[in-house]
Parts: sequence; structure tokens; C-alpha cells
Amino acid sequence: MDVKEILARVDHTLLAPAASWAEIRQVLDDAMRYGCASACIPASYVRRAKGYVGGRLPVCTVIGFPNGYSTSFAKVAEATDAVAGGADEVDMVIDLGWVKDGLWDDVLSEIRAVRAACGGRVLKVIVETCLLTEAEKIRLCGVVSDSGADFIKTSTGFSSGGATFGDVALMRAHCAPGLKIKAAGGIKGLEDAEKFIALGADRLGTSRIVKAVKAMEA
Repeated sequence: MDVKEILARVDHTLLAPAASWAEIRQVLDDAMRYGCASACIPASYVRRAKGYVGGRLPVCTVIGFPNGYSTSFAKVAEATDAVAGGADEVDMVIDLGWVKDGLWDDVLSEIRAVRAACGGRVLKVIVETCLLTEAEKIRLCGVVSDSGADFIKTSTGFSSGGATFGDVALMRAHCAPGLKIKAAGGIKGLEDAEKFIALGADRLGTSRIVKAVKAMEA
């Protein structure tokens, strides 16, 4: 696969707690230079980032991140604020405790509430696959398919594991055809990226792909 095709699927990401504006700006510059799908950054930088990039690059942010156990009211407020600040895409973390308790209707209702708050922007739902059983993953494929979200996303990158080839293949087998898949966390490089895409990933959440391309150029 052509490197440009891979880069066009990358959400170039920096979500480190101590990320500075200088570092965020570098991520934005690199994402624009290499034609990435978006730059995924902390919510506190969304307004400034959108003012910086204008219409040249979609700005993505995260809510309920990374643990997912803030209330639905708080997640809706976060999504509303992110969109007001200029976010083009929102990645939300589900309540994993609700999954363990089998509260599937609550999970679905929360995603739908955040979907409404996004006002037509792209919504990706992070399910943190490393903490789920296979049965829970399959059930969530159905829940997210029914929610109206645009993507199901494997991982935050802040838990005990990231995307795996097996999880992406499972998602593609069990999600509705219109639901896209984002693999995130632990994507090592271009070879990994190409395999995730071949298995059904439409987006890749990573900082390593741009770094790999920059190293190749150097």
C-alpha cells in the first residue's frame, strides 16, 4: 500500500497529560504536511488548534478519557464544549463498568446522547478491547452499530494493551457494514498499519506512522 494512502487514514495523536502547545502545534503541522485524516489532541487545546489550522485539517479530541466512568451528563457537556470550540471529530470512552454489569441499554443511551451533542460531527466510540471478554466485544459491536456512531475504536492507548489484529478482524466480522473501525494503541509502524487496514481498519490512532515516515525521509 502506498504510504500516502496509509497516512490519509491516520489520526496523528498526542494525548500525553503534559503536552505543551509547542508540541501540539508540531503535531498539527506534521498532520497537515503529511495529509493525515486528523490530529487528535486534548480537549483543552481544541479551540486554539482550530484557530491555528482553520479548514486545513480536521481537529479530533477525546471525552470521558481515558477511563470512561464520568457521568453521561459530563460526557455530553464535554462533547458540547468540544464542538463549540471547533472539534470536527470526537472520540468518547464508554463506561466499562456498565459493560461488566451487563447494562447494555445504558451504554447505548449514553452513546446516543453524545451522538446528539456532537451535532453531526464524527463520533468514534472507544471500547477498550484489552479489558473485555470476546463475548463483550461482540455484544459491543452490536451496541455501537445501533447507536448511530461513525466508528468503533479499539483502545485509548492508556490501558493495559492496544489494538490487536484479532480484535480488528473480530470487529469487522460483527459490526454493521456502515460502522467504521479505528485501531489505536500500540501500532508499531508501517507494516503494522498496512495489516490493520487489510483486516478492516478505516482509521489508525497513532503518532508512530508520521515519525516513521519522517525517519525514512531523513
